[in-house]
Amino acid sequence: MAPRTIREALEEALVMDAPLGERLAFFARALRDFDSPYAAAYDHLVHRLVSGRAGAAAPKVGDPMPPFMLPSDSGRLVDLEELIEEGPAVVSFNRGHWCPLCKLELTALAGIHEKVAVLGTRMVSIVPERLPFATKMKSDFNLPFTVLTDIDNGYALSLGLMMWVGDQVRGLYLSDGVNLPEFNGAEGWFLPIPATFVVGRDGHVITRFVDPDFRKRMQVEDILATLGSAAGSGRT
Repeated sequence: MAPRTIREALEEALVMDAPLGERLAFFARALRDFDSPYAAAYDHLVHRLVSGRAGAAAPKVGDPMPPFMLPSDSGRLVDLEELIEEGPAVVSFNRGHWCPLCKLELTALAGIHEKVAVLGTRMVSIVPERLPFATKMKSDFNLPFTVLTDIDNGYALSLGLMMWVGDQVRGLYLSDGVNLPEFNGAEGWFLPIPATFVVGRDGHVITRFVDPDFRKRMQVEDILATLGSAAGSGRT
């Protein structure tokens, strides 16, 4: 039976036996099929981000990943050096507990958690949300890995991964109860550009996915392939 609402489309996408890219595309099509104002608003936002080369300055493959120390969902500080102490790290930037696209991505990452843990790999999600909402995301999405809080998008900004949502999207979010100032503790209506980095034990980027079109995310199969290659080459 075809989904009758956008919420049903999300639930169907979450359980689809398909690669993450197909599930994300399915949900994006549902926004258009149900004539959601988000479809056109996101098109305009992505066009602006692409035109402005948003994310172009983010670390490239082979670059050192800039260090960070951020509070975790358990209330302790976590730094990059700790994450790569015993193996590579998967560092994913996400928008927050309210974001259905992030739910699709993070649920897919949770699905490979056991496989990457065997390789000594740790995964983290970095969000701009305050601790109560970061912990809500971890609980609601049933995430087996750590969620870190990047208040005011400080770390994302240092990587060139911050975007302003614009007045059109801001209005839509407010009408749906997505109050970013409340969630993020900042008034600017800024979010990170979702991105994923696999960082080796030497602190350098092994692979990455950075796309101003936040409706697209790194395939988990690519993460597993990268980690497998790294293990074979001794980079883990």
